[in-house]
Amino acid sequence: MSSTARNLVWIEPETDLDLVSSYARKAGIDEPLAALLIRRNVDVGEVEHHLHPTLRHYFPDPSSFADMDKAADLVSTAMLSGQKTAVLADYDVDGATSAAQLIRYFRHFGKDLDLYVPDRLKEGYGPSPAAFDELKARGVELVITVDCGAAAEAALQHGYDIGLKIVVVDHHLMGEHIPRCSALVNPNRPDCGSGQGHLAAAGVVFVLLTAMNRLLRESHGYKQGDLPALLNYLDLCALGTLCDMAPLHGVNRAFVLQGLKVYAQNESAGIAALCQVSGRSTPDRITDLTFGLGPQLNAGGRIGDPWLATKLLASTEFLEALPIAETLNRLNTDRKEIEGAILQEARIQARRQLEADPDLPMIVVGQEGWHPGVIGIVAGRLKDEFLRPALVIGWGDDFGELAKGSARSVTGINIGNIISSAAADGLLLSGGGHAMAGGLSMLPDKLGELGSYLTKKVAQIGACPDEPRRIEIEIDVFASALSTDFVQALERAGPYGAGAPKPVLRIRDVAVLDRRLIGKNHIKARLGDGSGRVEAVAWRASDTELWDALAPGNLVDVVGYAEINAWQGRDRVQFEIIDARSKN
Repeated sequence: MSSTARNLVWIEPETDLDLVSSYARKAGIDEPLAALLIRRNVDVGEVEHHLHPTLRHYFPDPSSFADMDKAADLVSTAMLSGQKTAVLADYDVDGATSAAQLIRYFRHFGKDLDLYVPDRLKEGYGPSPAAFDELKARGVELVITVDCGAAAEAALQHGYDIGLKIVVVDHHLMGEHIPRCSALVNPNRPDCGSGQGHLAAAGVVFVLLTAMNRLLRESHGYKQGDLPALLNYLDLCALGTLCDMAPLHGVNRAFVLQGLKVYAQNESAGIAALCQVSGRSTPDRITDLTFGLGPQLNAGGRIGDPWLATKLLASTEFLEALPIAETLNRLNTDRKEIEGAILQEARIQARRQLEADPDLPMIVVGQEGWHPGVIGIVAGRLKDEFLRPALVIGWGDDFGELAKGSARSVTGINIGNIISSAAADGLLLSGGGHAMAGGLSMLPDKLGELGSYLTKKVAQIGACPDEPRRIEIEIDVFASALSTDFVQALERAGPYGAGAPKPVLRIRDVAVLDRRLIGKNHIKARLGDGSGRVEAVAWRASDTELWDALAPGNLVDVVGYAEINAWQGRDRVQFEIIDARSKN
């Protein structure tokens, strides 16, 4: 089989036409949608719930979470009795949306909730003894950590020793030992039987607030109408779920779809302000959140003030939110420039490494002056471009004494375990993560030694070298079939995101009618196969082999995603090209 522009391995679709026809008939759906759901292992009896996910069907019993009832009681009691309470949040969107939900909840009862967000560069991730000391000095009695804390044993012990009550609400993987605190709610703690380990922290916080509403009704005499309408918090829950790449399974699907309905009501002052300053319309699709608002909200935690995102999302007045939104928008512009410069330098290092060893199993690059706030994004770009794990390390006088590193991985290589191993073997000062991402801190002069260690470890795993390059085609289509009705039928199987990727389509034997550059490095093309024509785009591809493959007059097979692009009041189908194979 001839090679492709991106050298990906195309996996052919396997379709049992009789099975598809039977499934479609039983479920009462079109055959293309039936074929997709079969490939996604959706039982025919679950089709209705899958296509129309509801909280009524998927929402878990809060009491099934270890320590949930205890946490609900502690937080409710502190709120009602006037105990000074603070939320300590991670600096990303999941942390911000988690904290903002709690702040909204307290405000409903006329109560203030102090906020503390660690500085990424000065304090690092999660709670620290110094953070707890500061909160204690402020007179705080109860601290709720959100999207962090489950693995912070030393900090939690210190908090206990100085007399703080601490409720941890987290979702990250943790060890067998439960740290010392008043309550620890985490669906990924070893003794939690909720089966909800796929939740983001924003989802866990939403369940906590549901438990608190129930407790206030049953034990404190509150009527339903006196309690916060938690469905209105689903905008925050959905945003945190999507931006943290939580798998879109079970209740997460309901969170996202219901959250989009809340955005349509345009009631969030912070989101309205951010949309205005960035020239965006009200979010109505997932990409508006993940690729639009998410990076802007993260900009504060990456290169500026880590408190900004939470303050914006918790704002109740547009005029209060507007200056915060303007600052975040400016920081995001700065972030893009910083990221672009680092990415260019990192690519040069990566290409040199691969020229020296084309079979290098992992890319490890680093340089003084690289901002630690954006190295995770750059690592993701390198991973996508070179189809292997990538670690990017930055350090410098402006970023603290230590070098910080961020890694992104591919299927089959648990980078978090490998980084933890490097830390245990003394190459790092700290480090860990999960299967697809990890972080670390180290001395800069250990970079060469660490690179050799990590590449050796990855090579020992023996993962299939083609695994990161595989792309599974789900449906073959003609250009004429890519109508808005067809795309809308496929969108019924959404929402798509982490754990539920958009269906990959293939158009065979299409001619490239024209091609042009848009933006800095994107390709816009028009394709036709005799049956019809379709507009296509390839993002960040002008300096790749796709540019040559999509030369006007070429005959190609293309794989990618179909989406509806709204422009000037009209809905049009646009095909996002992932890869192409020349047929000339």
